Amino acid sequence: MTKINLKKIVEDLIDTFLNAGKISLELREKGLTKKIKSDNTPVSNGDIEVNKLITNKIKELTPSIPIVSEESSENKSQDNLKDFWLIDPIDGTYDYINNLDEFTINAGLIINNQPVAGLICAPAKKRMFYSYGKELAFELINEEEVKLESNNFNKNEIKFVSYSNKIKPEIEKIHKKLNVKKYVRMKSSLKFCVIAAGEYHGYVAEPRACEWDIAAGHAILKHAGGNVTDFDGKEILYGKKNFKNPSLILKNKNLL
Repeated sequence: MTKINLKKIVEDLIDTFLNAGKISLELREKGLTKKIKSDNTPVSNGDIEVNKLITNKIKELTPSIPIVSEESSENKSQDNLKDFWLIDPIDGTYDYINNLDEFTINAGLIINNQPVAGLICAPAKKRMFYSYGKELAFELINEEEVKLESNNFNKNEIKFVSYSNKIKPEIEKIHKKLNVKKYVRMKSSLKFCVIAAGEYHGYVAEPRACEWDIAAGHAILKHAGGNVTDFDGKEILYGKKNFKNPSLILKNKNLL
């Protein structure tokens, strides 16, 4: 495909993400319309509105790159996708509809089945993260671009995030191997960002969820010097059948 300017694309999306975050909170304040999807997960009018805002802007910026979104059937039946966007308009919908703070807005760009750029906004926490290349991962703080660095490291205080308060035996085994001393429950893709920023050191999960849940965070963590593999240490690639995730181990650069 034609060479694209990742920096320009990501920077041109930031305002759209901030606006989508603002609208998501306004809609929640007014009272969301909710329903249960066929896979028994909730969706709201906020998910749909955010999806529309982000996909419209992405189509404007990269009209030739297909979009795969959690909240749309478009392109999900395509086989052998190599270059495409993965969008999760609201990750952590349960938190979103229940007035909790950890939900996120996500878009990850996949080129040759690998994540090359990512944007994650956590509107209720007023946090905006993005990346577009090696050592080019940032958080926007008070309108200032701050590079994500995980320099504060104490090997005797390794902290992970966890999907659940109850750790499964296989995950507990990996925690012990990595000398994890404590963990905190965190359900949305915000976990990738706090690991990239050095606030936590890693995350372990058995196969669950889908590629749109992790693509943006994968790019951000990778570009901040961390990595994402399966339990066998294999690289995570995108465009798999049904867009299903394998097992995951996230580590920030201090654990590599």
